[in-house]
Amino acid sequence: MSNLIDVTNFKDLSALDPEEVIKRTGCKYDKSQNQYIVNIWGHNYIVRPESNEIMPEEKGMPTYKDYFYLFILFYLMKSKDLPVCGEWVSEKDITGGAAFFRGPHTLPTNDIAQIFGNDLDKFKKRCEVLEGTPIDMADAAYSFRIANNIHVAVLFWYGDDDFESEAKLLFDKTIEQHLPLDIIYALAVEVCNTVKSV
Repeated sequence: MSNLIDVTNFKDLSALDPEEVIKRTGCKYDKSQNQYIVNIWGHNYIVRPESNEIMPEEKGMPTYKDYFYLFILFYLMKSKDLPVCGEWVSEKDITGGAAFFRGPHTLPTNDIAQIFGNDLDKFKKRCEVLEGTPIDMADAAYSFRIANNIHVAVLFWYGDDDFESEAKLLFDKTIEQHLPLDIIYALAVEVCNTVKSV
């Protein structure tokens, strides 16, 4: 189990009505195993509240870091039955975000910029491997369907002799209705980690 995840969170999920969780998230519930199966970023993950476990359903599937499993747990507990609206916002545009996403909670988008530098094609190929959908922003940008109603976009401007490369994350505006700020941060960290892991 992740060191970031308090066992109380698993107990809170266990106390919820599985039918209600299914309705909100579109996940599946295996009553015989007392486990949820949720599709996250195109892959199925198993969440077992009674044994405090989160894991990939199949071998060879991505095993993300602690922050991503924390997001999965809170997605099951907190997200609403609300579709994306198609309006992109930055972390600072989210209610309370301007104060929260600074200092230790600054999104690590610089890591993406440093990895790809002035190599725009390399950035595009990485996003295509991750099944991103191109969108018309920056020098290149891709949107990712993390879950049914959680979409994140990664924007990239390549560097040259005059300007350093830059990367930025955007979120569908509805994200603040699904997740608290610290879990949005946890998701953003893992998006950055995954994109930069070429």
